[in-house]
Amino acid sequence: MISARNQFKGTVKEVKLGTVMAEVIVSAAGIEIVSLISRASAEGMKLKAGDTVTAIIKSTEVMVAKE
Repeated sequence: MISARNQFKGTVKEVKLGTVMAEVIVSAAGIEIVSLISRASAEGMKLKAGDTVTAIIKSTEVMVAKE
């Protein structure tokens, strides 16, 4: 069980592997969520486009700006 309340089931749209980090784009609830995780984690989970995942958002700060 995870204590984070902001959880969204979605589909991996794309995984971009870098040298150390991986950018994972998840399509969930009609929006795209971009997560940066370690390359080792992405490879360990064998993430690929089309996978069903849960995006878990746990943050101490959320910023909003309006122009």
